[in-house]
Amino acid sequence: MDNGRRAFLRTTAGAGAAYAFIALKDNWGEFISNANSMALDRSPEEMSGDKPFWFQVQQAYEVDRSMINLNNGGVAPSPRMVHDAMVRQLAITNNCPPRQLWTLQDPQIELVRVRLAKAFGCDPEEMAITRNASESLQICLNGIDLEPGDEILTTTQDYARMLNTIKQREQRDKIVMKQIKLPVPVESDDNVVALFESAITPKTRAILMCHIVNITGEILPVKRICEIARKRGILTIIDGAHAFAHFVFDGGSLGADFYACSLHKWLSAPIGTGFLHAKGRIKDLWPLTAPAEPRSGDIRKFEEIGTHPSAPRMAIAGGTYFMRASARRKEERLRYLRNYWVDKLKDHDRVRIHTNLAPGHSCAIATVEIDGIKPVDMVGHLWAKHNILTTPIEHEDFRGIRVTPNTYTTLRELDLFVEAMDGMLKNGVAGKKS
Repeated sequence: MDNGRRAFLRTTAGAGAAYAFIALKDNWGEFISNANSMALDRSPEEMSGDKPFWFQVQQAYEVDRSMINLNNGGVAPSPRMVHDAMVRQLAITNNCPPRQLWTLQDPQIELVRVRLAKAFGCDPEEMAITRNASESLQICLNGIDLEPGDEILTTTQDYARMLNTIKQREQRDKIVMKQIKLPVPVESDDNVVALFESAITPKTRAILMCHIVNITGEILPVKRICEIARKRGILTIIDGAHAFAHFVFDGGSLGADFYACSLHKWLSAPIGTGFLHAKGRIKDLWPLTAPAEPRSGDIRKFEEIGTHPSAPRMAIAGGTYFMRASARRKEERLRYLRNYWVDKLKDHDRVRIHTNLAPGHSCAIATVEIDGIKPVDMVGHLWAKHNILTTPIEHEDFRGIRVTPNTYTTLRELDLFVEAMDGMLKNGVAGKKS
């Protein structure tokens, strides 16, 4: 492409972006096409700070800009195309629920399964659509056969609900949970691999680990640990709640026996959607709720939970379609947003960043501490005084607040967050010195 045409397109993109919401409401295909045209031959890294391009993406979301959600890692809003699809399907259901739900809508979920499996990188017959990562992981942790004394190896930084699930099996089945401590922040993948490998014993039957640690944003070397486990006949259960649609990876090549994800975080699918990928272990895994044939090899046995709405699951397809604006560009934009606020705060002598900021180690998520101020007080002050939502992290090894912007987050909103943090550094919370 000649430089003149490229310059023309870059110049006109800013003006066109101001009217992007018109196209967004009427023609999502045009939005995707326009977004890709604006990128032209520039790399995702070059696009990460492009204001006209990301203005278009921001307009895809209808969010209340009188508050700032920096807890997208908890749950994120859906873009309009996803939300509208869910509302439309709910209306269809309501016309005649018994017929519409089971005869019309449920069969259509098979195409959603195909699209979701393709986006993740697996066979559709290995993909169960669930309500969240917790449900998927509980299917695995409660569904694998274990004997008294058998060990599940995990970390002290894994999600509390999953640790509680293992603790329940400890009480009920007399199994053993063995935990390792991860460094904060993690310095190298080799260190993590060595910690897991050294903790494996002849009693280890399964490994539960996060793909991204939810309290620090650390990306763990899942593939390498799955390789070690597979050679030793140990099952691997991966908590991918924060990974899919956050950064680019091929799920089918990780080598995990089970991979669980929530889709209402980084895919921005409707609240209450997730998946379980089970590779070659479907028959061996007991469902959480009993179907007619619990030892069936049909992945759908994990979806037999009684009557529940089809609309959120059907709208997942819109989330995968929205990803067509380029997953790599999204990854680099999320990292750009994270670095934007971190770079403005990290050099302060009372600020501690508990996340390895190297690209291979993290993406959108970072956890920050201000010496002398409790995380719960930071979170309360940010919300009460600035309408900024974050989440407190209190762990035995560290503490801080987790900050998770998303692609609809503006730089001005991050500036306001930094200004609020600067205020706490100078004046403490509630106007008092800390």
